[in-house]
Amino acid sequence: MSTIKKILVTGGAGFIGSAVVRHLINETDHSVINVDKLTYAGNLESLTSVSDNPRYAFEQVDICDAVELKRVLSQHQPDIVMHLAAESHVDRSIDGPGEFIHTNIVGTFTLLEQSRAYWNQLDGDKKTDFRFHHISTDEVYGDLPHPDEVEVGVLLPLFTETTAYAPSSPYSASKAGSDHLVRAWQKTYKLPTLVTNCSNNYGPFHFPEKLIPLVILNALEGKALPVYGKGNQIRDWLYVEDHARALVLVATQGKIGETYNIGGHNEKQNVDVVKTICQILDEVAPIAENTNIRPEGGALAVQNYESLMTYVKDRPGHDMRYAIDASKIQRELGWTPQETFESGIRKTVQWYLNNQAWCKHVQDGTYQRERLGA
Repeated sequence: MSTIKKILVTGGAGFIGSAVVRHLINETDHSVINVDKLTYAGNLESLTSVSDNPRYAFEQVDICDAVELKRVLSQHQPDIVMHLAAESHVDRSIDGPGEFIHTNIVGTFTLLEQSRAYWNQLDGDKKTDFRFHHISTDEVYGDLPHPDEVEVGVLLPLFTETTAYAPSSPYSASKAGSDHLVRAWQKTYKLPTLVTNCSNNYGPFHFPEKLIPLVILNALEGKALPVYGKGNQIRDWLYVEDHARALVLVATQGKIGETYNIGGHNEKQNVDVVKTICQILDEVAPIAENTNIRPEGGALAVQNYESLMTYVKDRPGHDMRYAIDASKIQRELGWTPQETFESGIRKTVQWYLNNQAWCKHVQDGTYQRERLGA
């Protein structure tokens, strides 16, 4: 297998996709074809640092458009397809599931079929070495027992690569469906596929509908910090740049037909995540110096960022705990996360403080950081 690859990344202008593209251009010698429809969550500003690189190309294409996918594959002749394009927000899927079914299932089917047709006409090492890497989520597994539900001292289970699928939301059901399609195409047509399922990502360039960027930006503007229910939902937090490293490792060195779980080894309750962000902001952007909250010469309305926390009605069907067993990828491919939650969240807060212009540009008026779910 040649060590330098031409890699087609779908959804490369999104949060995780752009991290993968930046990693490929900045840290490897591979070339990248970024295929992205540029929906509300896709933003080419996330790729400004690499957009002029001769190893980078961009194609504004919808993965549901078979004709355009065929053209892109034929024109660029990729060695690897990394499929990240997806609708991914649970609340949006509750309010409007149709788009999730269309993009995540029909889009994945269309990409699989066009990739299969492309792969079938290859020959020699080009065909032997081709790979289709499907990037998915741990939400397909449903949820796990919460510490509040078991006796003290009982060992809590983790998601493994063999955990049965039990999705709870239209989003996770659509991703589960796409996972099944990828595995079926490998078993039926021998398309050389790999699947990864990851825990919750966070880090730079995250669209502000998700918890961590939403809390950071709302806090800086003195707005309420919404916490679902009691805030005791547990997530395993994975720094996006650690995830990008893992994805490229799987795409280039993983075993065909295998699934790899990728997690950050950082189980945290949502309420504790919000409090941690508030504590960092109290340190690096003191509320007394924040003119959004305390106008020049005005009275201080709140004493600290944590006082902005507001508990809101819980999301329908909200899973209580996700946690990944990432021992397989560590054992077989040598990957472990470099960031702890403490180091990663501090980097993330500082990035949002330093990149207010990006935050303003991605919010074009269609999304104003409201709760999106029913």
